[in-house]
Formats: sequence, C-alpha cells, structure tokens
Amino acid sequence: MSKQILVLGSINVDHVLQVDRFPKSGQTVTGTSYGTMSGGKGANQAVACARLGGNTHMLASIGQDDFGRDIVQQLSDEGIDTSAIIEVDGADTGVALIFVNAKGENMIGIAAGANSCLTEAFVDQNGQLVKDVDYLLLQQEVPDSVNLQAVHIARKHKTTVVLNPAPGSDLPESFLLLVDLITPNQTEAEILTGIKVTGLESAAVAAAILHDKGINNVVITMGCNGAYVSSMESGYPRGILIPGFPVKAVDTTAAGDTFNGALLVALAEGKPLVDAAFFANASAGLSVMRSGSQSSIPYRFEVEQFIQCDQEIAAAASSPHL
Repeated sequence: MSKQILVLGSINVDHVLQVDRFPKSGQTVTGTSYGTMSGGKGANQAVACARLGGNTHMLASIGQDDFGRDIVQQLSDEGIDTSAIIEVDGADTGVALIFVNAKGENMIGIAAGANSCLTEAFVDQNGQLVKDVDYLLLQQEVPDSVNLQAVHIARKHKTTVVLNPAPGSDLPESFLLLVDLITPNQTEAEILTGIKVTGLESAAVAAAILHDKGINNVVITMGCNGAYVSSMESGYPRGILIPGFPVKAVDTTAAGDTFNGALLVALAEGKPLVDAAFFANASAGLSVMRSGSQSSIPYRFEVEQFIQCDQEIAAAASSPHL
C-alpha cells in the first residue's frame, strides 16, 4: 500500500473564458467559450494525487454555498478523504477568474474567500492527521501562518514537507529551512532566488541557492523543457534536467498542479526523485493537451499509456531503417 498524502490548500470555483488573445489594459475581448468548474491549487493537486493512485486526504475550507458543497462532493467521489474540510460561516467559497488564449496560456485572478479563513487552531484540531500521513503537500493560497503551523507539526513527527511555492511570493528563510522538497516553476524560482531561470545552467544556480537556504531537494519545473531536479542527499548538490514530453498545449491551467500531484504519488510509492519527476512530466504533459483545471487532470492508466506510446515512438525513431 502506498504511503498517505495530505494536501493542505485552497478550494476555488474556476470561471474560465477562452479567448483568441489576452485583452490589453482597457480593452474588451469577446470570448469563444465560457464555463465554471472546480479548481484551486489545493483541490487540483489533491485530485491529481487521487486520480494517479495516491492515498489522499485534504485539509481545507469552503464557504456557505452550493458551489463549495458540490466541490467537496466531487472530491469525495474522486476517492479523497474530505473529513478535514470545514464550511466557514459567513464566507464564500474562493473564486478564480481565468483567461485562456489560443496558445493555451492563461491569466488568473483570485478572490481567496473561505481559503483565507483557515486558522492555526483548525490545523491543531486536525493535528493527528498531519502526524499520521507520510507527506504534507502545501501551496500558497491559504494563510502563511496556517502552512507554518502544519509544518511545525509535520516536522515533529517526521512527516515529509513538500512546498509548491505558488502563487509566487517571497518566503522567510526560517520557513524554507523546514521544507524537505520545494517545487517552484521558473517564475517562482526567480522570486525566491533572484536568478532568472532560462535553462540548465541558470536552473542549477537557482537550485544551489535554495539548497543554501536549507532545502535538501529541489525540483524546478520548466514547462515544455522539463524539470530540473537537484538533491543534497549525497552531501553536495547533484542535478539533472528531466526532459519534457513534446505535446501541443491546449490549456496549461492545471499543469503545475498535475505535476505536483504526480510527483507526490510517485514518491509515496517509493520511486527515486528523478523517476518521480519523469512520471510527473508525463502527467503534466498529458494535462496540457486538454482544457480546464480538474477536467484536464489525467488518470493513472492514461499516463501509463502515454509513457508507453512515447517510448515506442522514440524507439522506432532511433531504430535503423531498412
């Protein structure tokens, strides 16, 4: 049986507008389609963990509305333990407004709503859950004080702490010291290190700075270019770039969330970090070929088929032709 994963994070209602191009300041553009769906980085990552085979729990909050209740039911239907999701009196479930252009790129604005109402006391009430799981996965769409409280409990009980520092913001080194694995994208890595990550060399420099801040394991996601994996497990940094999968992106909205969920599942199954990043790359690559947030997150069998197909194509391309 795989180890247990707890996702502490946000639940949002996503309002998604497909547009040919993003509007400029003061400009109105006409969308090609519009829809609402379940989202939030926390919920997305929990769904990714569950669909890819993880034993998944979620610690979160929703508002007093049908949007939030429907999302919790959907999470439960995915096989996620939702017993630690609270409904906050007088609050609305979080909202994300998302533009997606013809290139599959997105622009997102968020109203935190009930996500901002999570408290340290609520984390303490669920302290046993934090103690019992093997991995704690965090993002930054809930109050920093809530994340920090959960991390303190996790560290006391040897629960591995994984931080996806998104949306990007500067973090105190006292917090980073408590993180076992960090998974920034290029923008977030630059915010944390001051290094503009454009390729292998700059990723290695940024990873070294994060190691100096006390984080043993670093995975910097680089979109279609893959992920840079660096570890201090041997006592000194050792890094490698795991190539991405060549795909045509339709919508990148939940690619990072899919990557993080997949990474955690693979680690929980005992895979080395490099192998886990390969599996996460494949999962994220498959997700960007679809529209939406949670609707784009693949299931385990789909990722396995995708990897097998890619390997067969690569083998055929490298075989001598008669």
